[in-house]
Amino acid sequence: MTADNSLSIHRVSHEIKRRRLEVLRVVDLTPRMRRITLGGPELAGFISLGSDDHIKLLFPQNAEQQAALETLVLGPGKDNGAMPAMRDYTPRRYDLDIGELDIDFVLHGDGPASTWAEQAKPGQFLHIGGPRGSMIVPDIFDSYLLIGDETALPAIARRLEELPAGRRVLAVIEIQDAAERQVLESAAQVEVIWVERDGDQQDLLSTVRGLQMPSGKLYAWVATESKVSRQIRRVLLDEHRLDDEFVKAAGYWRLDSSEEE
Repeated sequence: MTADNSLSIHRVSHEIKRRRLEVLRVVDLTPRMRRITLGGPELAGFISLGSDDHIKLLFPQNAEQQAALETLVLGPGKDNGAMPAMRDYTPRRYDLDIGELDIDFVLHGDGPASTWAEQAKPGQFLHIGGPRGSMIVPDIFDSYLLIGDETALPAIARRLEELPAGRRVLAVIEIQDAAERQVLESAAQVEVIWVERDGDQQDLLSTVRGLQMPSGKLYAWVATESKVSRQIRRVLLDEHRLDDEFVKAAGYWRLDSSEEE
């Protein structure tokens, strides 16, 4: 007898395909968050089943890397010679009926992704790859705890939009200041705690330590700087006594690198 994956957290794989997409729109959501809408015929067949999926964005830094894009093959063990810089980003929204894919960029001043996003204009092109798979979290939980910083906001916002009425969500989101707050839509009952680096007395880790956990069967998801994500995971397991099976913590960037998502 095989297990019913629809009732458990599971991963599904997708064909890894490279796509050349055109910039359709550029919209600033906040002073530090920019949404870039991509489209074009190569978006056909794109699939992203998990709210925290990742796609590879490719940023050639010279003519050799630009030329390599024409023959680049994505996937484990591939030797493509002159590789362009690649960064992982969350597909914020996609609509194949109208041929659009939204990607939200944190503008943090350096790094190939932020540098590209700061100058992006309609008519330019961007190569993407993937996602190579999706983590499916079925709607089997009463409550959700979502914790992250700006880099996690696209995944948190997408998760909230996908949840049905009758669910409770506590979202704890670290941002630079009040100007970075976004309106988060959901049919679920949502409480958002904004942790502002420029003004709050407590940091993200201290805020999590003081939380009162939502009731019922709970799924917790954490994504922020790698070390902080590990620390928050330990707090959730050791101090809040959450079930390890239903706690996912990911490092979206490293403090010693400018490679933010």
